[in-house]
Amino acid sequence: MNSLRTRAIVLRRTNYGEADRILQLLTPSGKRSVMARGVRREKSRLAGGIELFAICDVVIGDGKGDLGILTSARLVQFYRHIMEDYDRMQFAYTTIKLVAKASEMVDEPDWYDILSEVLMALDVPSISLELIQTWFYVHYSAVLGHELSLYHDTAGEKLAIDRQYRYDEAEQGLRSVVGGELGAAHIKLLRLVATRSLKTLAQIGGIESIQGECLLVARQHAAI
Repeated sequence: MNSLRTRAIVLRRTNYGEADRILQLLTPSGKRSVMARGVRREKSRLAGGIELFAICDVVIGDGKGDLGILTSARLVQFYRHIMEDYDRMQFAYTTIKLVAKASEMVDEPDWYDILSEVLMALDVPSISLELIQTWFYVHYSAVLGHELSLYHDTAGEKLAIDRQYRYDEAEQGLRSVVGGELGAAHIKLLRLVATRSLKTLAQIGGIESIQGECLLVARQHAAI
């Protein structure tokens, strides 16, 4: 029997029969569905290796059709601190749900990188939840082919540091508006969010006062 060893994140777990479970896994090479036989039995050696909010090392053997057989599983990194904060835990569930749905439309390896980055950051209380959410929505939109333009406004003009902007939902971009909520600092942060890791962004000081407006733009653009 051919087998594949890979890192994976559990997207969904569905009970099957008396002791089995069907798992939907997100791997660096795409999404896979596998059967975990006997995993719900008390002494199953697979159970501890397929937790939610974790990076797992799994071995998948051939099964029937597209449904593989999970033959081995161990935890590489379990982000247990996520479950200590209700808001962070809820966003972890939201992220998993959105990625699971989006990957059915666009099956890209980038989803694994995005989800692993978000889970890592949610496990670190010092990284702002608003910053994590902004980062996710910006990258989520980009992978879906709906990247937020951060260099030109809705009229095609280059964004200027001496102008104010507002997100235009109809035009799906930044529109120049007198007295708009978004200025040069917001645009700079959004550009960094689009190109930097969350660990790097967490080291930037003085952004607390503008995170809320940036999150609103990212959510509106992602249509969440």
